[in-house]
Amino acid sequence: MLRLLGARRFSTARAVQMSHIGSLPVRYTSEVRIEHVAEPFSTTDARFADKTTLRVTGPLGERTMPIEPYVRLDFAEAKGGAEREVRVSVEASGQKRQRQMWGTTRALINNCVRGVTEGFSATLRFVGVGYRAALEGGALVLRLGYAHPITMQIPPELKVAVPAPTRVLISGIDLQQVKLFAAKVREWKKPEPYNQKGIFVDDETIKKKDGKKK
Repeated sequence: MLRLLGARRFSTARAVQMSHIGSLPVRYTSEVRIEHVAEPFSTTDARFADKTTLRVTGPLGERTMPIEPYVRLDFAEAKGGAEREVRVSVEASGQKRQRQMWGTTRALINNCVRGVTEGFSATLRFVGVGYRAALEGGALVLRLGYAHPITMQIPPELKVAVPAPTRVLISGIDLQQVKLFAAKVREWKKPEPYNQKGIFVDDETIKKKDGKKK
């Protein structure tokens, strides 16, 4: 009986391990163009010298990303013919590094496709008396209770809108850049748990703490 249970556990573990996110295809429509070119991703940075380049172009712009030398990309028409798809595989899925990059590469390609078609966004909410933001001269100006306003230059690849003084909308085709800029703005006034004031990102919430009681 114990041997049978052990066998079942072993087979279940193997099944979970084989169910890898990297094996899922990335589907895209005809408005998206994906090219895998043999040229190095960077000729100045030695870290990318042996990595090829994947170029994804869509209605909102173009994204590029490096592809590891052991990663293979297979392009084909999806079922029905209305879409195309790209499948990711690696030379040795048993190696930890390659297994990690298998799923990571698939996720990054999917983000590129989504970025050039739908884009990404982050919403900042300013909670606190006098906390507000504005666009002045192409820069984001924050007033957060300090002696002077804070001016932040907006990266050229991002778009920033201020539909209300206490709300900032950041958008772009690169998820990492959108989240990074949102995090930099948040750093100026992190949400605190006692009065629950600060800069909140998207649906972020924070558990309220009671102050010290005498």
